[in-house]
Amino acid sequence: MTLNKIARQLLIEPKGILAADESTPNMNKRLAKVGVEGTTETRRKFREVLITTQGVEQFLSGIILFDETIRQTDFNGKKFTNILKEKGIAIGIKVDEGTVSMPDSPEEVMTKGLDGLADRLAEYKQMGAVFTKWRSVIRIGQNMPSKACLEANADGLAQYASIVQKAGLVPILEPEVLLDGDHSLEQAKKVTTETLKTVFSACKKRKVNLTGLLLKSSMVLPGSESVQKAAPEEVAAATISCLKQSVPKTVPGIVFLSGGQSPEEASENLFEICKLAKQPWQLTFSFSRALEEPVLEAWQGSDDNIELAQAIFYNVCKRNSKARMGIWT
Repeated sequence: MTLNKIARQLLIEPKGILAADESTPNMNKRLAKVGVEGTTETRRKFREVLITTQGVEQFLSGIILFDETIRQTDFNGKKFTNILKEKGIAIGIKVDEGTVSMPDSPEEVMTKGLDGLADRLAEYKQMGAVFTKWRSVIRIGQNMPSKACLEANADGLAQYASIVQKAGLVPILEPEVLLDGDHSLEQAKKVTTETLKTVFSACKKRKVNLTGLLLKSSMVLPGSESVQKAAPEEVAAATISCLKQSVPKTVPGIVFLSGGQSPEEASENLFEICKLAKQPWQLTFSFSRALEEPVLEAWQGSDDNIELAQAIFYNVCKRNSKARMGIWT
């Protein structure tokens, strides 16, 4: 199967992608918020709640896993990867190894994980993975982002994409512009546009096949500490304007991250973006917290709550599937 065909299957209507790829520390923080101790077993149990939810394959084309999770099984010893294959849900894997501070700008970070990537990809492909994800982090602040930060992260994304495509897997490029800060909607649009332009310039230099990748983009939003509040219609207009200026039409699709938004905000903003006039790319969601947070709150680590938690997960996925199709209210 060609990379373009895999990418287009991930974009098939009316589905989106679940990003269940939180690192161990981040997953432990989410569990702690609902009073659950973060252990290998509690992390496995929560991922099992998600993966074994009946009917969720109607709304999810793929699930991105973490290294720990792709190796795990359900309570009966059945591999998570086999469960996903049977549901027809494509297996993805997060392959970056987190961030390190920039040498000349310690408040900014760049992503690591290129060393040994080809060997890890060979193992993940054998486990059934068909796509991957790499996240870089861009902060808006005083004198940030610097040109050096944008270029270093863009080149890292481009190198990652090239290595992944050579391994026969589809890369998802995630240059996340953080919501943290007091920046305006206009500042967010400017930085996101510049970030994406730099990423695709680096991809061109590295001869990355743009038809065989997906972009995972931030929505354009004012900072979480900004006095400005943007209506979903304003978010949608700014986001689409940004993408039209920066993303080549040859990219098959764009999947949005929920980045700091509440589950309801993420759904409403997705709906407004996707209901606008037809764009050159397929648009859908690749949410993590916006899909998982309501499930965690219902589950709270108890087997007695699994049925309720799975019903909530089914409905949250359905809601975002409808939002992606521009029909959710």
